[in-house]
Amino acid sequence: MASIGLKEVDRVEILTLQDNYIDITATDNGEIISRARNLLRGTIGKSVRAEHGFSAIVKTTRDGKTKTMLFDFGISEDGAAHNARMLDVDMREIEVMALSHGHYDHFGGLESLVKMIGKKEIKLVVHPYLFKYPRYIKISDDLKADIPEFTRERVARAGVKLVETKRPYSLLDGNVLFLGEIVRKTAFEKGMPNAYFMENGIEKWDPIEDDTSIVMNLRGKGLVVLSGCAHSGIVNSVNYAKSITEINKVHVVMGGFHLGGSLFEPIIGQTVEELKKINPVYVIPCHCTGRKASVCIENQMPDQFILNMSGTRLTFDA
Repeated sequence: MASIGLKEVDRVEILTLQDNYIDITATDNGEIISRARNLLRGTIGKSVRAEHGFSAIVKTTRDGKTKTMLFDFGISEDGAAHNARMLDVDMREIEVMALSHGHYDHFGGLESLVKMIGKKEIKLVVHPYLFKYPRYIKISDDLKADIPEFTRERVARAGVKLVETKRPYSLLDGNVLFLGEIVRKTAFEKGMPNAYFMENGIEKWDPIEDDTSIVMNLRGKGLVVLSGCAHSGIVNSVNYAKSITEINKVHVVMGGFHLGGSLFEPIIGQTVEELKKINPVYVIPCHCTGRKASVCIENQMPDQFILNMSGTRLTFDA
């Protein structure tokens, strides 16, 4: 694949509307980190919610002009929207949206957030396999946990214009790149072994091809990669971003790394070793990364680790 152009930006700001963790008493604010307590202007009695889901507002600034997008919608109908209200976020600034993959903990709050955005036919960029159904987690031959369906009809009812692509797709006038279907090359990142779907009455393993990330290029500092769950593997995701942009320097790796639970804990060590080779300035595990993996990353990469939370705003300047 030919190199995909990605414009350099002067600032990347990521405000997490939903993540699995919150500590409203956190006071580690600085040039990069602004915690929810600070963004709530110190008001006693208010809190953002932590839920098992992910949603983030991404702002990029180039030549003095800031552009804004929404990446994922969280798990519950109103969780991310509640946090946006608590944080006094002006959702009307959102210009485009992208969805990392078709799992319920990333699309649940679609309607509430779109209503707050208040724009007809705002674009939602997705991989077409995101609508694969039925999908389920196979616990045993006799026990399956169904994954809620996400449909094109639901998107249409929300008044959203759907853009489906397997290929990389430029967002915000070239400030952001939707990676599309991620090429998987590592030997150890094998996806979810218990994820399945039905096709023409036949049970098949689900590779979750719709899993993707977005990437920005911070002027002089390198790539900022933001994943949803990284079912493709966070190392694969970063390496694919490097490959298609032909930018080898990585400034930030952030998002769900899907290393939680007994099925994925065996690859924590390999993942962290590969992240150390990539050597980003910051590593920010979120959502489904899991406690053991997050602790391992903090221990192995203490100067690069940032703890993310619901309501945290991270600002990276060129």
